[in-house]
Amino acid sequence: KRPTSNSIDTVSDRDFVLDFLYSVSVCSMHISRIAEELIIWNSDGFNLINLSDKVVTGSSIMPQKKNPDLLEYLRGKVGSSYGNLFSMLTILKGLPLSYFKDLQDDKEIVFKSNDTLVNCLKIFDEILKNSSANKKRMLELANSGYITATDLADYLVKNHSMSFRIAYQKTAAVVNLAEKKKKKLNELSLEELKKIEPKLNDDVLKVFDLKNSINSKKSYGGTSFDNIKKMIMKYKKQK
Repeated sequence: KRPTSNSIDTVSDRDFVLDFLYSVSVCSMHISRIAEELIIWNSDGFNLINLSDKVVTGSSIMPQKKNPDLLEYLRGKVGSSYGNLFSMLTILKGLPLSYFKDLQDDKEIVFKSNDTLVNCLKIFDEILKNSSANKKRMLELANSGYITATDLADYLVKNHSMSFRIAYQKTAAVVNLAEKKKKKLNELSLEELKKIEPKLNDDVLKVFDLKNSINSKKSYGGTSFDNIKKMIMKYKKQK
């Protein structure tokens, strides 16, 4: 774009290489995190996603077993990216100004990092294309653990003019009741809820509906279906 202002600094400077290697490392780190997430989701204990036979390998002794080897490969490759970044930092740390043969290694490091990341992105794309969500299982887990309890506290504050402290105590009592009766929150009857807060009416039952809970998070960055759709459209346009 323009001539460099100092020729001695120019031939010894490799900040642009470090910037590239750092970006590769960050991208690799995110791929690794998502890969770990998908490995967990694919395990029998969670069973949240299904991986196609195209992106898994079989076991040598267990014919029914599917190994997420490609995801494990992606998870591990971040080590190479970090290593390349630190290799370059180490090469540069003791160099005086001007050019030295030590800098010849920067090409190998850059090309290797670039090739590794490109391959990882291609594999990652293929895995996503050959994965499907187990929606029934996701809904089952989402409905467990009294996840809508906070929605009840918010409802009491908004609709019955309670302080959040009192609403919190009332909600805790509802959760304790559900645990005692071995019920989910949405399985409690209005009569049971009124024993804790007599002012409650039929509207409170909507609070325990998972979809209503999700869609109530309408602020920017929230989990409502509309927000998620907007984010998907946004990133599709960027692509």
